[in-house]
Amino acid sequence: MQAATLFTLATAVLTPSVVMADVFKGPVSDEVIAQQRQQLSQNTRDQGVGPQSPRDIDGLEGRNPVIFSPAPPASQMNLCNIHFHKNAEHKGGEFTLFAGNGDGRGYHGGYRYSGSLSERELAPVQGEICPGRHGGLYPGDTIEVHYVHSSARVSPGPTLGACLSEAGQNPQLRVEAQVYVLVNDTGAADFAELAAHGVRNGRHQGLNIPANTGVPVQYAGSTTGPAYNEKGSPFQVTWRVRPEVLKVNIASVGEWCRQNDFNEDHAHGVRNLVTNPELLSDGSF
Repeated sequence: MQAATLFTLATAVLTPSVVMADVFKGPVSDEVIAQQRQQLSQNTRDQGVGPQSPRDIDGLEGRNPVIFSPAPPASQMNLCNIHFHKNAEHKGGEFTLFAGNGDGRGYHGGYRYSGSLSERELAPVQGEICPGRHGGLYPGDTIEVHYVHSSARVSPGPTLGACLSEAGQNPQLRVEAQVYVLVNDTGAADFAELAAHGVRNGRHQGLNIPANTGVPVQYAGSTTGPAYNEKGSPFQVTWRVRPEVLKVNIASVGEWCRQNDFNEDHAHGVRNLVTNPELLSDGSF
């Protein structure tokens, strides 16, 4: 499998933002989401598709029969990509506030920080923050950041294709996930620091992935992104999702979008929460 193929299938990292923005005309109906879930069920039935993501991390019940070995700890793998989604793809912990059905294509849906913020933290900021075709970021927004790791001998780079190498096209994959809420506060965490990476003990590593946001929930799943709303992801991914949310200075996220090693300049869409027990792994990993 070529790196471009993984990019096409995973679709967690999309094309650069364009100037002309789509106008969000309001959320689609519950019937549209129900039809997408039904299509997903039909397209995966008896196909041997493995456990899917995202899911509610507050409950790990599932009936998917496909079993694979957990990926090594992140410290024994190479960080290959960092990207983020507007609103959390996963549900649970401190991000259980449903953002709504969205546009049916992955935008304006997902889950938001369920805590409270001050007026100061929610104060408007000047200029656009990570503008994209489907809109930018604003104080109070929630993002879910995916620190993607690969067992292949690779270096950090753009798209999930960076997680493959010519020497091995079937690496183990791990995603360390952290949900952040964006605030207008220079005293909040700096996103550049949270996304910093370098070589540690001979491996590419995320140097400041939070270790103070609760015990991560580890489970067997897949790649995400709205391209999989109606079909199963074929990739096996070990997930660790932290249940607590960290406040981040929104200005620092804007700076990161303007210059980073992953060519990331906007937030990506979210996949519908997977709720079909036949598509979920059972228990912690």
